[in-house]
Amino acid sequence: MTATETEGPRARPAFRDRAPVVTAVALGGGAGAAARYAASLWWPTPAHGFPWTTLWVNVTGCAVIGVFMVIITEVRAAHPLLRPFFGTGVLGGFTTFSTYAVDVRNLLEAGRTGAGLVHLAVTPLAALAAVWAAASATRRLLIGRQP
Repeated sequence: MTATETEGPRARPAFRDRAPVVTAVALGGGAGAAARYAASLWWPTPAHGFPWTTLWVNVTGCAVIGVFMVIITEVRAAHPLLRPFFGTGVLGGFTTFSTYAVDVRNLLEAGRTGAGLVHLAVTPLAALAAVWAAASATRRLLIGRQP
């Protein structure tokens, strides 16, 4: 018999073991979603306008995740609930790729094909570039690593 045969199936952790992580994500998600909503109120997209707020919220959130991940994985140890709270919750709630998809659909349905396709292409490219640039800059500033 192998070790796995004698141990039996692995027990799944009880909900109460996961409750702190679920709570951290939920609280962070609420805060991030509230910040995203505030951004949409402060900088609303005018009728027939380009959804700049959605684009910049996503790019900003992705840049922050680049900085955050370098800090908590390469610079200093973080509390085990910080990543679920801030990375998954706050930044997951703040970035709004579902709104991005709706914006693209709305632009296309309004006959603004060019703007819809630009938004479709630019948002993920800009978001990926923001993560990469922010992580690289953070490494250079805080760790002294060269690219």
